[in-house]
Amino acid sequence: MTKPLSLHPDRLFPSDPATRDIARRLYATVKDLPIVSPHGHTDPRWFAYDEPFANPADLLIVPDHYAFRMLMSQGVKLEELGIPTVDGSATESDPRAIWRRFAERYDLFRGTPTRMWMDWVFAEAFGIDVQLSAETADHYYDVIDAALKTDAFRPRALFERYNIEVIATTEGPLDPLDHHRAIRASGWSGKVVTAYRPDPVLDPDDPRFIANVQRFCEMAGEDPSSFAGYLRAHEKRRADFREAGATSTDHGHPSAFTANLPRDEIEALYAKVTTGPATAHEAELFRGHMLTEMARMAIADGMVMQLHPGVHRSHNAAVLARFGKDKGGDIPTAGEFVQALKPLLDAHGNDPRLTLILFTLDEDVYARELAPLAGHYPALKLGPPWWFHDSPEGMRRFRERTTETAGFYNTVGFNDDTRAFLSIPARHDVARRMDCAWLAQLVAEHRLEEDEALELARALAYDLAKAAYKL
Repeated sequence: MTKPLSLHPDRLFPSDPATRDIARRLYATVKDLPIVSPHGHTDPRWFAYDEPFANPADLLIVPDHYAFRMLMSQGVKLEELGIPTVDGSATESDPRAIWRRFAERYDLFRGTPTRMWMDWVFAEAFGIDVQLSAETADHYYDVIDAALKTDAFRPRALFERYNIEVIATTEGPLDPLDHHRAIRASGWSGKVVTAYRPDPVLDPDDPRFIANVQRFCEMAGEDPSSFAGYLRAHEKRRADFREAGATSTDHGHPSAFTANLPRDEIEALYAKVTTGPATAHEAELFRGHMLTEMARMAIADGMVMQLHPGVHRSHNAAVLARFGKDKGGDIPTAGEFVQALKPLLDAHGNDPRLTLILFTLDEDVYARELAPLAGHYPALKLGPPWWFHDSPEGMRRFRERTTETAGFYNTVGFNDDTRAFLSIPARHDVARRMDCAWLAQLVAEHRLEEDEALELARALAYDLAKAAYKL
């Protein structure tokens, strides 16, 4: 039997009637604000060429590790979901079959943020009013597939429909940025910018690191055998990215470790890591020094710096070998920031020209380390709950553990950090509702005046992200 699908207007608001009323009033003032999406992984090709999305499975399942990692955990093979293989061997090619497998197991997502985002997409974007199940799978597929064939569901139309003011994609240092040039040349008014992610030429543990550095320096017209030339290559590529609209850099290192080596030591280390195998210690030391170099460059060119540490990438070796990276096998690790960041902060932490936004997947360090650090150093800001904690409970824990020490204004609002385009408005709606719920609680407890909460609701939904990322 089919069940109705409806989104309750008070979802995520407090159950106490008086507090809920405050949350409603706050949310009413921010729910329609433009979306500022300062960090994410949508494909700039979508906006450059505005081609229709192929089908429901390719839009909502195949590229979304939130979706397929849950199914895999319950025994569904990635081949059955059409996930491409490294060697090009065959996987499921029928998008309707992929969709049916997803629909048959949609109950697995009960209570998860993925369920909340997906239901928002189904109800708000496609107007579907019955719940997804094996029984309704074909109805869903037909409705979504028909919509994707219309101009209203092309990428630029959706960008405008959901009032996205600006969105940042993320590209690596070897990217020619052709798609961003195509966007600008098209005459379309949507603002899509890039962000500089130099990890492939900062991380000696990358199997392609030496070849990457060679190509990177060649692109910039610099000598790869010279550390000075390597630094100039970064400066030139950063300038290329700024020309494509970039206001930020992003660094996905295994840890927050930083170093500030004397010139002769870093030159010797650079020569070692770019000519032969590096030890684990040498790789970490090089990454750590380069974070400090990136901070120095950020002060010089004004780009905002983001640090996303603490993930064991591709933990499932068999999945990595068959399907490659970014297939749901990344697992959080413990984090440490106080000692790890000290060399960088000793060099640049008191310089207000630097903005270093810190993220973590280790919630234990919110109150103990990150909030005290951000509540002291002018250069530091706290990024929002990230990845596994981009959830209602994760957002609540973040506010509970950071506000009393860092306040609100040492945080940077919300960013969706997603590849799933249609989840962007859904995720921002969740963040706005949860922030309003948290502020309403403070008002109800007489810890905050309602007029202050109104100002904060707007800041958290819009102003802080725009200001922090210089957008």
